[in-house]
Amino acid sequence: MDTTTTATSTTPAAGTPATATGDAQATGAAATGATGTALWGRAEQQDFRSRVRGTLLGSAIGDALGAPLAGLSLEALRETHGPAGLTEPAPAHGRRGAVTAATQLTLFTVDGLIRAHVRRDAGGWHPPTDVHRAHLRWAATQRDWGPDERRKDNGWLALEEWLYARRDPARACLTGFADDTLGTLEQPKNPTARDAAATVRSAPFGLLVGWEPALVLQLAVECATQSHGHPTAYLSAGALAVIVHGMTRGDSLDTAVQRALTLLATRPGHQPVTGALRRAVTAVTLGAPGPRTVESLTPGDGGEGHDAGDTLAIAVYCALVAEDVPHGLRLAVNHGGDSTATGALCGALLGALHGETALPAGWLAELEGRATILELADDFALEMTQGPALHGPSASAPGWLARYPRG
Repeated sequence: MDTTTTATSTTPAAGTPATATGDAQATGAAATGATGTALWGRAEQQDFRSRVRGTLLGSAIGDALGAPLAGLSLEALRETHGPAGLTEPAPAHGRRGAVTAATQLTLFTVDGLIRAHVRRDAGGWHPPTDVHRAHLRWAATQRDWGPDERRKDNGWLALEEWLYARRDPARACLTGFADDTLGTLEQPKNPTARDAAATVRSAPFGLLVGWEPALVLQLAVECATQSHGHPTAYLSAGALAVIVHGMTRGDSLDTAVQRALTLLATRPGHQPVTGALRRAVTAVTLGAPGPRTVESLTPGDGGEGHDAGDTLAIAVYCALVAEDVPHGLRLAVNHGGDSTATGALCGALLGALHGETALPAGWLAELEGRATILELADDFALEMTQGPALHGPSASAPGWLARYPRG
């Protein structure tokens, strides 16, 4: 399926309102693309912005919570932080609340999606290209000392100096974005890469509430292949996007997972991902949650948790059994797997499900780049709900186009 043609015909330029209450009738209309001319009410805008903020901030909090545990086995983790493991943010990369490349790439994904919508009314509409260009701007932050103001397409995000820090980026991301070549399903970058780095940057695709779920899946998959060409990696990215998409529209997490399973079932190579998600759902019934249950979700690699499907399964399981956001995140990072990825994924899921007000205030207060994340989240919500007023045929906001150049 080609998003160049299909997305144009089914998605309104400014998105379609989700319902604050999860009303099935309104949500169903959005899913069919039948409400392309619908107006966003105040309640719908507030709910959507809260879920956008919740997704991006929740992902960053989970990323930061898991960062100090990178590379530690469960035994080493307990030796360092006590029998209960890590229960509060701890220093990593020189400070508490520091984020990794997972958050950096997620923010540039959002930047790319905003620009795709800005470019649409100028006749340029190929979101995978815009997201790829955004990820190339991220790649520049991993090479340069600081922002290069000579680059005409920087916009405002690439001028944020705090993003110019190398925070354990996956090798596949560095090599995938080392040149301008666009990876595709037919010719993906790094066809053996199956880690979760492409998955953790894919939550923003789920915030495209005006798109149909199948298109959200396709876009996330196409963008994942730009660095991760193994089906387990790019289908995990698509699955995450569909799950976030469902919850942003008001679905339960379980309902959103079931939709993802249905959509994935037609994709070649889906079995590792769908199998992992089914293990996550089944594990909910197996007793009190704990680290051993979490590690049992990665049967194929001894609990290392570096396979994207298994990593996503851990995050989904932890979000399903979470009593609240801190409980879910603590469970998601205290194991011997990829704690930064599972923390970021679980945080995105819980943030999309509950909105920003459910996030722990004390953890937010110390989060690196919180102001930038909030600013970008609000810009995304503004573009999705008020895009025509910012750059439509009858109105134009020059400041907005300076922030998000059409290029």
